[in-house]
Amino acid sequence: MIVPKQTRVFNDALLNSYRQMGDPAADAAVAAVATLGGHAALGGLMRYLADSQNLSFAEQPAAIQVFFEQNNQLPAWANRQQMAEGLKFFWQNPQPIALTLGCYSLPYCYAAADGAQVLWLSQRIKDDTFKRLEETGEFLFGVMQERDWENGKNIIKVLKIRLMHAVIRYFTLHAGQWNNAWGHPINQEDMAGTNGAFSYIVIRGLRKSGISTTEAGEEAYLYLWNVIGTILGVAEELLPQNLREAYHLDRAIAKRQFKPSEAGRGLTLALLKTLQKQLPNPNLENLPTAQMRFLLGDPIADLLGLPQVAFEKRLIEATTLPIFPKTIFQNAAPSPSALKKYLR
Repeated sequence: MIVPKQTRVFNDALLNSYRQMGDPAADAAVAAVATLGGHAALGGLMRYLADSQNLSFAEQPAAIQVFFEQNNQLPAWANRQQMAEGLKFFWQNPQPIALTLGCYSLPYCYAAADGAQVLWLSQRIKDDTFKRLEETGEFLFGVMQERDWENGKNIIKVLKIRLMHAVIRYFTLHAGQWNNAWGHPINQEDMAGTNGAFSYIVIRGLRKSGISTTEAGEEAYLYLWNVIGTILGVAEELLPQNLREAYHLDRAIAKRQFKPSEAGRGLTLALLKTLQKQLPNPNLENLPTAQMRFLLGDPIADLLGLPQVAFEKRLIEATTLPIFPKTIFQNAAPSPSALKKYLR
């Protein structure tokens, strides 16, 4: 007899409470910097956080140093063997995962109308979408390096993103444009949804695309992103313990948050134009739209304002989109010995 997996219920009361919550530890550190040095200090902090090559925090303000020192470790429950299995899952499917992330996970996040507002207001994504896409690729391929989990670099990389979110949260709240009806900017519900988009939605996209995977590999990839999510500051109560829970959490958030919005449509259009510019052949201009529609499904695609395009499904499945520049993949690829271990 097959025993069904246990699952928690992610009800409105739970998600409503987390919608009003940011990241207390990171927010406190950023607020301390702002109190002592104002916007100039926050600008300097943001430049440091955006520099992916600088992993030293020794010259940062005291509050930031303390934050890194207090959070510079894996969660107590983290199992390195299970993490390694999650890394193996990624390196068995790096290009399909990159494609799925760009054409499914990112626009899927934009469908959450209230959460998309902070991205829309910040200007960072819509004004230089290609650079933001490169940064996403660099982060993704970076945290998939086993050696950088072993030497601790990945924890610092993830904590820098966590602090960057806190700085954006601070500026958003102090800019005078935020509508409290949207919830707290970069709140826990939206953070959980984004973490799910990088894990569960990727898994779902691989299935839709006919990529052969194992349930054990999928569960390991979800587990790896739970580790990353915890370091990013996502409340552990909002991290699904298995694929069944991930399904229920995704459905709960989508039901609550997915609706048409100017922000969602604008962000999707900016992403779409960026992907189209990377195509080697202008005759494939409709491919990114078709790929998004194929993965998202018509209801969400319509919600995001994606046009209807004529493109045969067999061509979608046979064509590879250059979601992230090749240099990112080449520079971030594991050593040949590590790849041999992953792909055996």
